[in-house]
Amino acid sequence: MFKGSLVALVTPFDGNNRVDYRSLKRLIDFHVDAGSDGLVIAGTTGESATLTRAEHIDLIARAVELADGRLPIIAGTGSNSTAQTIDLSTAVADTGIAAYLVVVPYYNKPVQEGIYRHFVAVADAVEWPVMMYNVPGRTVADMLPETVARLARHGNIFGIKEATGSIDRLRAVQDQVDDNFMLYSGDDFTLLPFIEQGGHGVVTVSGNVVPEEVAKLCRLALAGRFAEAKALDDTLQSLNRSLFVESNPIPVKWALSQMGLIEANIRLPLTPFSAQYHEQMRAAMQMAGVALEEFA
Repeated sequence: MFKGSLVALVTPFDGNNRVDYRSLKRLIDFHVDAGSDGLVIAGTTGESATLTRAEHIDLIARAVELADGRLPIIAGTGSNSTAQTIDLSTAVADTGIAAYLVVVPYYNKPVQEGIYRHFVAVADAVEWPVMMYNVPGRTVADMLPETVARLARHGNIFGIKEATGSIDRLRAVQDQVDDNFMLYSGDDFTLLPFIEQGGHGVVTVSGNVVPEEVAKLCRLALAGRFAEAKALDDTLQSLNRSLFVESNPIPVKWALSQMGLIEANIRLPLTPFSAQYHEQMRAAMQMAGVALEEFA
């Protein structure tokens, strides 16, 4: 299954608030050239919560078409409704996706048994393998290691994106799952220690801006070359911090606009990136190796 840098791709919008497929092609080509290991389409960073059902389906289908087999596409299809998650997942099943990313149901605040039954129902209903996504900072509900372990035994669930940022949480999950269950960091800050502890990769926000560097960091860490990985990681931490000074994906879309890859359009209720952070972001991008003058 997938290893390395899986980029949670932004969804570009044009000046009329429509999905900008010309910019989407530019982004996908950018990641192919940079060596990203895969793309997550219509996840949190892709503003999935603002997409209509038709837009959501078309975005995933067009991403697969534009990738043209050059890297795998993982479709973000999770919602707070089990029925809607299954409906959307089956609607994109024939597009050529490689897997699904399904988030713990948000807003409803399900108990652990509800989380378990949700993922079993989805995994039973879909054709392609499922990566679970635990991000309690957004969903409120936290999928505990015991629930992960129960779900890891399902034949159509292959791994989890664990976005608590806690290495202790990773260890607790590892203690209860088989070695072939895939573990992905959902937190760019702790990516390196996550892989050092035995994780398999990352679903990354920072990789939108520095895909080559994040992919290299993963390769070094997975190869056990931790000193080299640490030196590279040190150059990226300022960018990691800057990309979360406001709610994701507000900062990352502005950063990509500064690189000439997209327009900095974002859908309500998210708002444009505050001017007070612009210089901080530019400095962080330069520290991470983004030559902004190339995109002037």
